Amino acid sequence: MEPALNPDITAFYVQEIGAVLFAMVFFFLYRQSRVIYFGLWSIAWVLRFLAVIFGFELLRTLHMGWLAPYATFEFAFVIVLISAARAGFVSDVRDWRTVLRLIAILPVFVALVYAIGRIAGMEAYHMSHALVLGFVYFYNFVTLRRHHGLGRRIFRFSLLLLAAVFLEHAIFLVYLYHTGRAPLWALYLHNETYYDFALHCVLVFAAMAMWSESQMDRITELGTEVDNLRRDIRQSIDLDRLTGLLNQTALARRIEEPSEFAGVVAVCDMDNFKDVNDRFGHLVGDEILRHIGNLLQGSIRHEDQAFRWGGDEFVILFQNQRADVARKRMTVLSDRLRTFRVRGHGVLPISFSWGTAEAYGRPLRDALDEADRDMYVLKRQRAGRPPV
Repeated sequence: MEPALNPDITAFYVQEIGAVLFAMVFFFLYRQSRVIYFGLWSIAWVLRFLAVIFGFELLRTLHMGWLAPYATFEFAFVIVLISAARAGFVSDVRDWRTVLRLIAILPVFVALVYAIGRIAGMEAYHMSHALVLGFVYFYNFVTLRRHHGLGRRIFRFSLLLLAAVFLEHAIFLVYLYHTGRAPLWALYLHNETYYDFALHCVLVFAAMAMWSESQMDRITELGTEVDNLRRDIRQSIDLDRLTGLLNQTALARRIEEPSEFAGVVAVCDMDNFKDVNDRFGHLVGDEILRHIGNLLQGSIRHEDQAFRWGGDEFVILFQNQRADVARKRMTVLSDRLRTFRVRGHGVLPISFSWGTAEAYGRPLRDALDEADRDMYVLKRQRAGRPPV
């Protein structure tokens, strides 16, 4: 056995302080986001903190009895990082079987590593340790390939860089070991500490940036959800529940809008709807109104609007339409209603009176009043009464 060395106390404190800071940062990210990935990284750094204590004693005394607890906590660190990669950015670990299998083989793995250290020397142990860490960092790098954002790209790049660094350590140690010029592992650990700390600092800052981006994405999603909710509420307030058309409140607001309406206004009304209700009941009357609402909604263009003005009276706004075309469309609607069928009663022809008025260059209210008067003229003619 080589004589005991005086380890670099500064390197020891750098490792310990770094482990504590990294654990606190990832724990903070976990508390804020509830993402298990960050929580597992926090646990991993707690394990690394404990491993460094045993590693320091191993370095100070070169007594192989410290190797077993050192290896146990180091490879527990590895297991937790593998679990983090398996979990991904979710709120819980969906498959604990992988974690349990890894924990089950931990004693065997530690015994194997301990045997390597006893037989082949500390350089062989450190080589295997560097290979495992390189694999774990690369595994985390691969599992994050579907995530986007600058912070996540930097985080992945840091993982890839750490994997490359530990792989380089392993190759370097293999070369020195086979050439018979293997350095003391304590000096290797001392040299590795500072840039290892720097790379992990970049990793932690990238994790914070990644969390910030996720929060911004969440805020954006919430804003979109709120906008959709407001639109749905606005639509539900403006809709007539029976017919599915816009209601009287929406029509009143449209009339009061300062923007000029360019098109044709149509007002339509069922003839003798009260008699239908008295004869067949209000359920049949509601079915007729619902059918008229569906018919109007399916017969107008996307830019047109249909309203239930009240009772059995409806208003249609034909945007950028000529009066003769609007009258033809109203005639088609009236003809289709004559073949309306009521469940349990067969064909129940519906008589529909309507009137139209152009709204170009004048207030919408005036055009609506004219169309309403035009409708009542037709209704009186059908009833055999002279127009007023």
